[in-house]
Amino acid sequence: MKYVHTNIISENWQKLADFYINVFDCQPVPPARDQSGNWLDKCTGVSNAHLKGMHLRLPGWGGNGPTLEIYSYGEMEDNLVTIPNRKGFGHIAFEVDDVAEVLENLLVNGGSKQGEITGKMVEGVGYITLIYAKDPEGNIIEIQNWDRSRK
Repeated sequence: MKYVHTNIISENWQKLADFYINVFDCQPVPPARDQSGNWLDKCTGVSNAHLKGMHLRLPGWGGNGPTLEIYSYGEMEDNLVTIPNRKGFGHIAFEVDDVAEVLENLLVNGGSKQGEITGKMVEGVGYITLIYAKDPEGNIIEIQNWDRSRK
């Protein structure tokens, strides 16, 4: 068994894919998808489902690593504002070299801050610097850096 992908349903899949490419160095995995049909209706339980989007290879795992699948449905439902303590999937996390630098790039590319940059010593693991932020569509992203030399 292996982990394959995480899916984000997006208002504008191209714009959101560009955000993850520009901020987190995700790499497109062609081809772009345009899917519909009875098989998709059955699989998703959504009548007349029509998906467009693409997979992005997540950084740090090489050419066969897991992907971030960003799709838009032809017809979509509105959602509630995403908050860190709502039940269900909470966030996606990226380990980076410089939290402040990546946060600045995230902001320049249309993302927003959810919290503030902070740090904490985790006994036996190291010192973590982190912040919760949001992509342009409000999905929560944890940006973190571990200094494992400090235990």
